[in-house]
Amino acid sequence: MTNVIVTGGAGYIGSHVCKILKKKNINPITIDNLTNGYKSFVKWGPFEKTNLKNYNRLNRIFKKYKPIAVIHLAAKIESEKSVRNPINFYENNISDTITLLKVMEKNNVNKIIFSSSAAVYQIKNKKNFEKDALKPSSPYGFTKLTVENLINDYSKNKKLKYIFLRFFNAAGADSMLEIGERHKDETHLIPLAIDAAYKGKTLKIFGINYKTKDGSAVRDYIHVSDLAISHYLSLKYLIKNNSSQIFNVGFGKGYSVLEIIKLLKKKLNIKYKITKRRKGDNDYLVSNTSKIKKILRFKPTENIHSILDTAINYYKKINGL
Repeated sequence: MTNVIVTGGAGYIGSHVCKILKKKNINPITIDNLTNGYKSFVKWGPFEKTNLKNYNRLNRIFKKYKPIAVIHLAAKIESEKSVRNPINFYENNISDTITLLKVMEKNNVNKIIFSSSAAVYQIKNKKNFEKDALKPSSPYGFTKLTVENLINDYSKNKKLKYIFLRFFNAAGADSMLEIGERHKDETHLIPLAIDAAYKGKTLKIFGINYKTKDGSAVRDYIHVSDLAISHYLSLKYLIKNNSSQIFNVGFGKGYSVLEIIKLLKKKLNIKYKITKRRKGDNDYLVSNTSKIKKILRFKPTENIHSILDTAINYYKKINGL
């Protein structure tokens, strides 16, 4: 069976990626330090616990499994935290990727799929194309753009080929509820709203001073299982074409924070209050997905309603409700 390294494979998105790879007869090798991931999420392939900064350990793992490619998901992801502690994000997201690239070169692995972010784009009130201006508004977004530049520069003098997947907002859970959104320090709207509803707490909405129709931030929500499929399609493309690409991965439709709350209120009793805006938050992040649809034939199959339903059902399962 073909081996592929998945860094961050014990995390929310990484575990869904591993599941789809195994379904496609590809053996995912999870590398994770479990800072944000869960050992119980590693269900579809071998697990190697280590930090990416450990060159010697990484080198032994690569020699053991002889992967044909790397899917690089391991990263710190919260924009607000990156504003408060940028050095931690630079060390984790940038320095660790440099070590990973060195190990890949040492072991002649020349294909990488990098999980980038919509946070690399310049803030504006229209859909983002891959060719649009890049101007991150947070250290988190800056680390993602820096890693894109690192990999691109590296590829110019090496045989390395890459695909950058610029994620919009991953949400929802595996339809079989084997895995789902379960961050150790949750910052995402949908799981926070569901948790608040079931615990009778008041949800905090961060700011109503955005230039949007109801004043709350707008996001493009892509079901995590669809996002996982985009990684498999990217891997197929790299193997077949051996050429680099950049793709947005989203649904292509934006929902404001208050629109999501309104949809959830049809299913749950949610109370909320408005608080001050968080530093590093973008007003509007919505994808234009015409490129990935054309080149990879990618088409999301799950809409916002299935995202919310699977998220609620997963929450109920893990909390015994």
